[in-house]
Amino acid sequence: MGIFNKLRNELIDIIQWTDDSQDTLVWRFPRYENEIKNGAQLIVRESQVAVFVLQGQLADVFQPGTHTLVTQNLPILSTLAGWKYGFESPFKAEVYFVSTRTFTDRKWGTQNPIMMRDPEFGPVRLRAFGTFAIKIKDAGIFIKNIAGTESRFTTDEIEQQLRDMVVSRFADALGNNKMPVLDLAGNYDKVSRWAAASIQPDFDAFGIQICNFVIENISLPPEVEAAIDKRSSMGVIGNMQTYTQFETANSIRDAAKNPGGLAGAGAGLAAGYQMANQMGQAFSGGGAAPPPVPQPAGFFIVVNGAQSGPLGMGDLSARVAAGQLTPKTLVWKPGMAAWTPAESVSELAGVFAATPPPLPKG
Repeated sequence: MGIFNKLRNELIDIIQWTDDSQDTLVWRFPRYENEIKNGAQLIVRESQVAVFVLQGQLADVFQPGTHTLVTQNLPILSTLAGWKYGFESPFKAEVYFVSTRTFTDRKWGTQNPIMMRDPEFGPVRLRAFGTFAIKIKDAGIFIKNIAGTESRFTTDEIEQQLRDMVVSRFADALGNNKMPVLDLAGNYDKVSRWAAASIQPDFDAFGIQICNFVIENISLPPEVEAAIDKRSSMGVIGNMQTYTQFETANSIRDAAKNPGGLAGAGAGLAAGYQMANQMGQAFSGGGAAPPPVPQPAGFFIVVNGAQSGPLGMGDLSARVAAGQLTPKTLVWKPGMAAWTPAESVSELAGVFAATPPPLPKG
């Protein structure tokens, strides 16, 4: 340092810090060889404290206000320096300004899912993220344990450490309180208070207070959320058998508007009834009564250009006797690719063989 700078620092008798940054936690006041004049003015602004350090030992801490540096208001420093009746000017000490304002919008999030046991879903994996705010509540502890002798200490230098502590304690709070997963979304405030209370003891060792802890989102894995959505959809539907019958009726109505869709409507009707029976039993309490004996799928036939059916074997025999079903009649049932002459369907061979031909006339 040049002679001019040395003289200028010796003549300066005002010690202050005007913080124009957004991330500075601690700033050391620069003085030539840390010399301070007797009677110098110390200005500590709101959201600041000033800490004096002598030969590596914490001394006096000054709160916001204007202070004249004399022996009377430097009791600890005077004791450490051995001043009994005052001190000569200048004296040597380091002055650290510590910001006590609240630093907001600190981000946190789970890098890996949190494993927990849910009373309804069993083992689940949760992810979460949000924000938190901090402030220095004990400047002496913070300088001693964290900032050390750095001339400027910022939030970037400690943020990752704080974030790791937040995530760890959040996982503990979530697991220990055992709130069901489906209840978490409506209790973010309560879970936030649990987490903040769990985090604060770790922050105390740094002289830091957690002022606000916010949970923005807690989410399940996508496949679990999809399963919950399906379950919710079934709950909205209500009676599954009635719903299936309703959908089947709509399908038949739509197919009737298109002659080529009649076969599909018949298949949908048969499948719909079968599905309704199966799903209705599944949702009614599971096996209070045995299911009906399965019946073979009936045939549909074309009579005078119109579809008729489904018909069992007994009904088909009656149609043969009435002349409505002949070997050339087109028939179809679920599983067949297209309408087919009855004589080409092996299952119907017995119907024609067992039915006597029409009586001769005269």
